[in-house]
Amino acid sequence: MKTSTLWLTGLSGSGKTTVSIALADQLANSNLCTYIIDGDILRSGLCKDLGFSLDDRKENIRRAAEVAKILNDAGIVVICALISPLDEDRRIAKSIIGEHNFFEIYLSTPLSVCEKRDVKGLYKKARAGLIENFTGISSPYEAPQTPWISIDTSDKNIDEITSSIINKLNAQ
Repeated sequence: MKTSTLWLTGLSGSGKTTVSIALADQLANSNLCTYIIDGDILRSGLCKDLGFSLDDRKENIRRAAEVAKILNDAGIVVICALISPLDEDRRIAKSIIGEHNFFEIYLSTPLSVCEKRDVKGLYKKARAGLIENFTGISSPYEAPQTPWISIDTSDKNIDEITSSIINKLNAQ
């Protein structure tokens, strides 16, 4: 497998972080150097100056893509776990990273399932108006029209999900 960026997109609660960790483990077992760029971690450091407006989200995604490109250039497979709600922003990330190194993975888990998985109570707070600009509730999420792969995580276990992705990668 060539050095690339696996860009996981989907609603909060769709499984992006869980899938990214499992993917990193499987790729490491194949002696590939990997790094996970997780949205929550980015916002605690590199992007802590950003809020959740659409402009701030665009900048958050741009920064993540720039870091992913640098890591790809160093020979590291990057797994980005970011909501990245707008198609335009994902296209910008793809142009930064490079079309042949960018693999968009859409975790198409339905909103109702994401809400049931919400251990932090964010959806409940967003529906009560306590959180502004919450993706899927008060801020838009544009599902990818032509993702590299689309997986609904609501009816699959983590091994099935990661196997689907790894098998598709190996077929490249």
